[in-house]
Amino acid sequence: MNTGTRNALLGFVAGAAAGALTGILVAPKKGAKTRKRITKNVRNVKKDLTDTINEKVENLKEQVNEVVNEIRGKAGKVEQKIKEKVNEKAQKASAN
Repeated sequence: MNTGTRNALLGFVAGAAAGALTGILVAPKKGAKTRKRITKNVRNVKKDLTDTINEKVENLKEQVNEVVNEIRGKAGKVEQKIKEKVNEKAQKASAN
């Protein structure tokens, strides 16, 4: 995960948590209701964060797979060229 994405994600989480907590603590409710609301909001933020992280992980997996496939393709081409060169040298050697 690059630095920009990580900073944006942390900013989102911090902002959401701060906003939720401020809204709950400022509201004139009884302690039990406030605790319930805090718990509910924490669960919601946790779910949102989990979803965001899972999405980023999936994107990263896709990018890694693309790079791996590209490297495999290039390695296959190099392998084929090496085999061709070896065969050429073997044919020249057997002709002499």
